[in-house]
Amino acid sequence: MAARIAYADVEVGTEMPARDITVQRIDLLRYCGACSDYTMTHWNERVAKSVGLPDVIAHGTYTIAAAVRVLTDWVGDPSALLEYSVRRFTRPVVVPDDDIGATVRISGAVERLLDGNRAQIRLRARFEGLEVMSGARAVVRLA
Repeated sequence: MAARIAYADVEVGTEMPARDITVQRIDLLRYCGACSDYTMTHWNERVAKSVGLPDVIAHGTYTIAAAVRVLTDWVGDPSALLEYSVRRFTRPVVVPDDDIGATVRISGAVERLLDGNRAQIRLRARFEGLEVMSGARAVVRLA
C-alpha cells in the first residue's frame, strides 16, 4: 500500500495520478456473481444488441468501484474514504469480446479542502475519451 497522502501536501487542484483500468468480459462475469446482478446486457451480446447497445456493457457500479479504488490507492488507505457519490452515468463502457477489453481512464483532483484534514475529490472516468459518469465526488480524510 502507498504511503498516506498528508493534508499539508495537497491544495485545491492537486491531481491524483491517472490510471487506466482494463475491463474484460471475464471481469464482468465475476462482477455479476459478486454483486448478484445478472442483467443480461452485462454478459450476453445478443441481448445487449437487441436493446440498442453496441455490445455488452460494464455495470455502472463496476466503474464506480474502479474509480474509488484508484482514489483510495492514491490516498494510501481504503478506510480514509468518508463519502462517495455519483450523480449519473453519461454513457456506457462497451466491453468487446476479445483479448483486449475496454480501457477506462480514472483521474481526479482536489476540489476543496475541508476541516479535519479532509478533502473533497472530483473523480473522472473516461472511456474512449468521453466521461462515463457525471458528478463523481468523494470526501477523504488525509494524514
